[in-house]
Parts: sequence; structure tokens; C-alpha cells
Amino acid sequence: MKVYRSKAFTGSQAWEAQPITQFGDTTVKLHWTDRPYKWHINDGQEVFAVMDGCVEMQYKENGEIKSKNLHVGDIFYASEGTEHIACPQGEARILVIEKQGSV
Repeated sequence: MKVYRSKAFTGSQAWEAQPITQFGDTTVKLHWTDRPYKWHINDGQEVFAVMDGCVEMQYKENGEIKSKNLHVGDIFYASEGTEHIACPQGEARILVIEKQGSV
């Protein structure tokens, strides 16, 4: 048993991760960032939960770029094949659940 205080986690570089657990081929990590990631497609499904801060999630749907602002407590689900980019608005902490080895 371990308690993680997401607001206390700070990385030394953007998208630094604190591993929480792994079950099967799925990982759960807490990320800290203050910079956008990159446009990418995961090797499976992804669940992205904002723990602190605000993140603009851009994603492509039928070739069109769409955007949603995610606030604390909001969850973004990317189905397999969803191209997306996470753009924090300042510092953010995000819980990410995805297939091990995903980009």
C-alpha cells in the first residue's frame, strides 16, 4: 500500500513520470509537465486524468483537429488509433494509464 500525493510530484524535465503500478501489459504513471508532448498515436487505448492544472487536449477526428480543455478531475479517453497531443497551460500533473511501451 502506498499513497501518492500528485500535487507534490515535480519533475526536472517535461513529461517526467513517477511509475505507480503495472498490471499485465498496462502501466499507470503520474506525469509532471509544463510543456506540450507531441502529436502521437498510442499502441493501444489511453486514459488521461488531470490531477492538477489545466491541459488543452487536441485530437484528430476524421482528419479534423478538435480541442477540449481539461481541468482537475477531467478524464480524456483515447481509443486505439486516436492521434492526439496534450498541451498543458502552465504546470500540470496527469495520471496516464496505457499499454506498456506506448509513446
